[in-house]
Amino acid sequence: MRLIVSLLAALALFAIGVPATFATANPSGTGQPSQTCLSSTAPAEPGHAAGAPGSAFNETTPGTAGTVYAGNGVSATTPANAAAVSQYDVACFQVSQKH
Repeated sequence: MRLIVSLLAALALFAIGVPATFATANPSGTGQPSQTCLSSTAPAEPGHAAGAPGSAFNETTPGTAGTVYAGNGVSATTPANAAAVSQYDVACFQVSQKH
């Protein structure tokens, strides 16, 4: 009985610790991501997201991402706050890392 409990406890600890080991980290740890899609540190975009209409990664025709997301232009819906960066930039960073 003790052996079974010990094995189950060890298995539970292993199962909890493994996913965190293989996860891609946030580039800045905490706070703003300090990354930009298509930069030297985040050169790729997930899948075919760069060409999908309406995708946050599609910043060219026919996409609208470059005009409606945080930090782009001044309007009632996008106040162009330089500190308001998108978490999509973190996705570009993570997809660019070796897995």
